[in-house]
Order: sequence, then C-alpha cells, then structure tokens
Amino acid sequence: MFGLSRKNSPLLGIDISSTAIKLIELSQTSGSKAGHYRVEHYAIEPLPGNAVAEKKIVEPEAVGQCIRKAVTKAGTKTKKAAIAVAGSAVITKVITLPATLSDAEMETQIQLEADQYIPYPLEEVNLDFDVIGPSKNSPEVLDVLLAASRRENVDDRVSVLELAGLIPTIVDVEAYAMENACSLIQRMRKDAGASKTLAIVDVGSATTTLHVLNDGQIIYTREQNFGGQQLREEVQRRYGLTREQATQQIMDGDVAETYEIDVLGPFKEALAQQIGRALQFFYSGTTFNKVDQILLAGGPASIPRIDALVEDRLKVPTMVANPFSQMSLSPDIKSQQLMREAPGMMVAVGLALRGFD
Repeated sequence: MFGLSRKNSPLLGIDISSTAIKLIELSQTSGSKAGHYRVEHYAIEPLPGNAVAEKKIVEPEAVGQCIRKAVTKAGTKTKKAAIAVAGSAVITKVITLPATLSDAEMETQIQLEADQYIPYPLEEVNLDFDVIGPSKNSPEVLDVLLAASRRENVDDRVSVLELAGLIPTIVDVEAYAMENACSLIQRMRKDAGASKTLAIVDVGSATTTLHVLNDGQIIYTREQNFGGQQLREEVQRRYGLTREQATQQIMDGDVAETYEIDVLGPFKEALAQQIGRALQFFYSGTTFNKVDQILLAGGPASIPRIDALVEDRLKVPTMVANPFSQMSLSPDIKSQQLMREAPGMMVAVGLALRGFD
C-alpha cells in the first residue's frame, strides 16, 4: 500500500515488533493453483530494549542494523522487502465509487474525496486504496478501501529498510498482513471455510490485539494492554534474572521448578481472561454473539498447551497459528526451530505473500 511499486517477485517479509526483527522469504511452486509455498530463508534478530516503543521506531540506526543482521543470518540475496505499519497508525475507510471509473479517474476522485475522511492535511499523509469489489447494496458502485497514514509512520519504516541496504517495495498494514496469513491457513485446512467467524488473538510483548475475520475479511480490531512482557518481567523479578536470561529460559521452558505452577499458570489464566474480555467487547459492539474458532498468534502462543487452556476456559475451539504447516522447507531451514517460532511469524508471512499477489 501507500504508493510503492508492486511486482510479482519474491519479497522479504519483515515484521518490526517491539522486541525483534522477524524476516522470512518464500517461494511459490509455478503452476500450482493451490499456491504451494516453500520457506527459503528466515531469521529472527532481537532488538535492543529501547529501539521500538509503542510500535514507533525510536532508534532507526539500531533497527536498521538489526535488519541487516537478520538478512545476513538468513543468508538471503533478495533485496526487495515488504514492511507494515501498525493498525493504530492507519486510518481506513470503505467508500463507494461508480463502477464505470477508470483507474486514473478513480485515483483522482479519491484524492478529491480524501479530505473529508482524513483529519490531517493531505500533504502530511501517505494515501492508497484497494478496490474490494461490487457493493452488496448496488452492483453499479464499487466498494473501495481507503487507507491513510501520517507520512512519518511510513517514512520511518522505509528509512530503516534503506539503512539495511534493502529496497522498500510494499508498505502494508499489520492487520491486513495478518489477514493475508490467516487466509492462507484457512485455504490449507479443509474443515475451515472462509465464511467462518474467526478470532485471531495476536499476543505481542506489550499489547494483545484481537482481529475478528468474517468471510475472510477483518471486521473488528481491538488492542488491550497485556502481553508477553508481563511473563518475562515476573520471571525476572521472581528468579533474579536479566531480561535476556529470562527471555531465553522462557523459550527453552527451563526456568525453575516452581515456574509452571507459580508463574506460567497464572499468566495463562490471565491471557484467557484477556481474550474473553476482548471477545465480550466484540459481542457487545456488533450483531455477533459467537465466534467459530480462536487462532492464537504471537510469541506467547508457543507456550505449551496454551490453546487447550483457552479452549477450556472460553468454550471455543482454539488452535495455535502455524502458517508453515503445509509449506515445504529449504534444506538449510531447521524445522523444529521454525515450528516453535511459527505463531510469531504471522505478520512476516503475510507480508512475504504480497510478492505473489
């Protein structure tokens, strides 16, 4: 989105979270209608603690350096990259336009109408649009998704890619990258039709974001101040560990004898409560009264049996997101390690898929 060039060629999907750079490169088997994908390269590179705060890049040099390290670690030669801005930094609006307009006329019309939807001067924003299709109310008009973000939000991300020696090709929105990855998972699962109402819970470091998809499209998003850092900070406090030690021991599942009962158990219960609360906000603000399935994404979704606990507490079928379950892997990829990281790679995968649009 946001006016950068788009070409059907492999892209590095690069997700800048508050704790790490997550990079992935996919290839697609030619002639495959199902779109069979292969993981060619991937890497995760931890970020310094203060480099990204509240989804804003605070230290561009440090972030650029970490992206460069991730590229080297992955061993990729690809230079074109897709990146995403946080949904909270983007204004989206579905507008209707006559179906008879050409692309050039549509672009001109959107520029003329954008003023009434965007609370900033147009020279301060990056603006893009995507034609959704004929309106359900009238086939004579098209539903068009308008997306706008302050220019600084886009420029910050473009600049760190350039610092890393990469070519920014697509700037997307995190929510749409997540939607893209979820669509892939649904296509791969025979029992999961696109018409299902799917709740994706993306558990980040500081925030947990609920996206609800219906008919394959996001219809609701809500952020809550809860995330994996609560677990890490409690492990640091209780066991006297550094940030790095706590992170590594949580990942290895090797913290202390009392960890499962005293720390991890309460965290899992708190996460289930947060998800339940977010769903209640969704139900109270919409005409929906249930979701068909919960999909857990983000680093903490890798916690063993977290899906079973959420399913038991909320009485909704729950699974952990794994966009790689039906993909083949290049010989250099360590399968076990990638599968452990899979729930946290959803946005990066959704971005990498843009290379095959």
